[in-house]
Amino acid sequence: MLIEQQTAPAPLENRGLHVLGLIAICFGFFMVILDTSVVNVALPAMQHDLHGSLEGLQWVVNGYTLTFASLLLSAGTFGDRLGHKRAFLIGYVLFTGASLLCSLAPSLNMLIAARVLQGVGPALLVPSSLSLITHGFQNPAQRARAVGIWAGSSGIGLAGGPVIGGMLIGALGWRSIFLLNVPLGLLALILTMRFVSERPRTTVRKRDLWGQLCVIVALGTLTYALIEGRSQGWFSTQITSMLLLCVGATGLFLIIEMRHSTPMLPLRLFSSAAFSMPILIGSVLNFGLYGVLFVLSLFFQDIYHYPAVLAGMALLPITVATGLTALLSGRITARLGTRRPMIAGLAASCLGTLLLLWGQTDNAILLLAAGEIAIGLGCGMTVPAMTTAILNAVPRSQVGIASALLNASRQVGGVLGVAILGSLLGSLNEPSAFLAGMRSALLLVALLFLLGSVLTSTTLPFKRK
Repeated sequence: MLIEQQTAPAPLENRGLHVLGLIAICFGFFMVILDTSVVNVALPAMQHDLHGSLEGLQWVVNGYTLTFASLLLSAGTFGDRLGHKRAFLIGYVLFTGASLLCSLAPSLNMLIAARVLQGVGPALLVPSSLSLITHGFQNPAQRARAVGIWAGSSGIGLAGGPVIGGMLIGALGWRSIFLLNVPLGLLALILTMRFVSERPRTTVRKRDLWGQLCVIVALGTLTYALIEGRSQGWFSTQITSMLLLCVGATGLFLIIEMRHSTPMLPLRLFSSAAFSMPILIGSVLNFGLYGVLFVLSLFFQDIYHYPAVLAGMALLPITVATGLTALLSGRITARLGTRRPMIAGLAASCLGTLLLLWGQTDNAILLLAAGEIAIGLGCGMTVPAMTTAILNAVPRSQVGIASALLNASRQVGGVLGVAILGSLLGSLNEPSAFLAGMRSALLLVALLFLLGSVLTSTTLPFKRK
């Protein structure tokens, strides 16, 4: 248990040990998202210093996210075996050490390799953090509020990243954004060891190594094809081979999961719309949010020619709105249930993307800011509700795998968002081609947000909690 049992429920803010343990857990999620938003602002500086291409920049972002997504399902089982506090601490150590390697990378290829290693840390951190929160808060309303704080911590990281990154890049260069993780990681380790207790371990399941291998192959080949398809040719032998390998690995994965005694991904969970719909929405949400952040970072610095600090400030409307709304959404979800906040959040995100599309076409900075705010409000509203819906849809014994699957779907969505939207963009050296591709990318995101809102309203069961 994360905290000692109380004889009667008490408000979250009145439990000192509760709050300290929650802060320690949320700090890990904060670091994971801070790293993502910081890197987006640093992309042009990395390109200039390491002489990278647009495809290389996509790999800098996706090397981290792809590893994160590929290992999340196995990481949940790893936490069950070793203990979620231990898995959480190991994740911190890996993330911090790999960050140091990123800061020392002498070439773009070495940076990408270090980013791949860095992605292993969040795969251990995130599912363990949700598992520790779920078992620390027995009351559903308190759990919803705690999840809101957890999601809000990611929003704070998302909001602070562009400004912190811009200031560090302007003063010390892009390598400093990775060095920042070292002291933060050490502080987080101390907080976790001091204020978080291990939760009871669940029954140890048989490893699903072949299933894990199929996931890595399927996601890796798909990402490679989407990123390199434009430069190598969509119908080239290499890209076609990657896509066929992706299809084969996916099919083999499904066969393995159906036959395995303790599958990494229990397919029976998807028979319930209460479970499967938040999984789909998580993928759509990160596709849009991560993809838009990637596109806007390049837009402000390569088209508007903003310096890194100003570009970071230009991203503040979307990141601050996401963080602040996520903090409040936990309370809203506790009162209204999960369905209505998800519908409203996705609809607001759709509207915001359309405003970005309009503002980008008319070169109107106020419309761009309004669009960013609407997307941030929508995403911040959706994440805690979506997360709570998943936790409520499964028994306590399956919370670890459910939270891992939700976050895996979100990270896969982020990988695909950066890969697909990046492939739609034109050359950074040709502004007209870049802007035409950006319009197509934003229109795709708006349609997906709208589809997500409609599907949620028509398929997700109506429950107040």
